[in-house]
Amino acid sequence: MALQTVRCRYFQRAFGWCVPIGALGGLVGLGGGEFRLPVLMYAIGFDAKSAIPLNLLVSLVTLAFSMLVRSRAISATAILPFLPEVVGLATGGIVSAFYGARLVRHLKSKHLVRTIGVLLACLGIMMLIEVVRPLGYIALVPPEAAAHVAVGFVIGIGIGLVSSILGVAGGELLIPTLMFIFGAGIKTAGSASILISIGVLLSGLSRYWLQGSFPTGRGVQRIAGAMSAGSIIGAVLGGLVVGFAPVAFLKLLLGSVLIAAAAKTITSRHES
Repeated sequence: MALQTVRCRYFQRAFGWCVPIGALGGLVGLGGGEFRLPVLMYAIGFDAKSAIPLNLLVSLVTLAFSMLVRSRAISATAILPFLPEVVGLATGGIVSAFYGARLVRHLKSKHLVRTIGVLLACLGIMMLIEVVRPLGYIALVPPEAAAHVAVGFVIGIGIGLVSSILGVAGGELLIPTLMFIFGAGIKTAGSASILISIGVLLSGLSRYWLQGSFPTGRGVQRIAGAMSAGSIIGAVLGGLVVGFAPVAFLKLLLGSVLIAAAAKTITSRHES
């Protein structure tokens, strides 16, 4: 009975945390992995190497439902003017995410956790700076479509690597890239980010699958199911209000939670 109570508590945590995480992800255009990873590692107890592929899987579920719901408020045609950028970012991210999973496999858990903490902190600081001093769009890339594809590809390689190491979809970097380098509006950037991230996640997940790096067992499946269910509910709620949500407040909230998660990740002890 005691064991059953403990398992039930873990399922409740997995579901309960993922509803607001999915809502934030669906609203902004993120997979929510940067919030979900600390839950997997600290609230539920997975080690970093097991938490990352599970995080990618639940992020994929979240993004798929976010895209379905957001398409009602934001037309897919809004993404068409940025198709060269989307193609470049997606191609670079997919290639990098596939081979970046090999890097994660060879890292020690201690080093991996520290890397995760630093990346979370950087993402959080970036969000907060954007709230205080918004950056305007400066046309730094030549107008030719080929140049936009090439620049997007190079940036996508870096984002795909972050996705593999951190176990996130990469939207935290994709949205600012689309806004400040390519001039997309924040809502269009969010929808384009979801589309790109789905491809990046599928690439990273396929690599983990081929490596046999997914944790197994009925308990793992139930936790993943509970997190997916919570994320779906949250993503639907977030997608429904995307048309009128206060973006600046969300950026402030995202940045604060990212930094808090980074501090907890860096100061916690894990096996080598």
